[in-house]
Amino acid sequence: MSAPRLHPEFFIRLFLGENAMLGPGKAALLEGIARTGSISAAGRELGMSYKRAWMLVEALNGMFREPLVESARGGAGGGGASLTDTGRQVLALYRGIEAAAAGASADRLSALRGLLPDSSA
Repeated sequence: MSAPRLHPEFFIRLFLGENAMLGPGKAALLEGIARTGSISAAGRELGMSYKRAWMLVEALNGMFREPLVESARGGAGGGGASLTDTGRQVLALYRGIEAAAAGASADRLSALRGLLPDSSA
């Protein structure tokens, strides 16, 4: 099951600096971690390997001044992961940028769709 999207046809990838990119995949992973409490479960929902999910979390944690995801190792007490305050803030800001851009572009997107052949719309 993949995370719901605001506008599936509209994707934004932010290039915040060298090796600092934030896009729909990382945002969906953060949402999945918030929802499931697990990096591996969030990755599975998105069809990515455990290793890939962890690599993205490590990249996200290194991208900002403070980590976005806190994790606890598994074991007898179980592991888990959650978004930090900064993680929640980054996710909310990204989704806000995405929503504002989609809203500002709605008429243009509709006009583009109108130029497609009937079978593509």
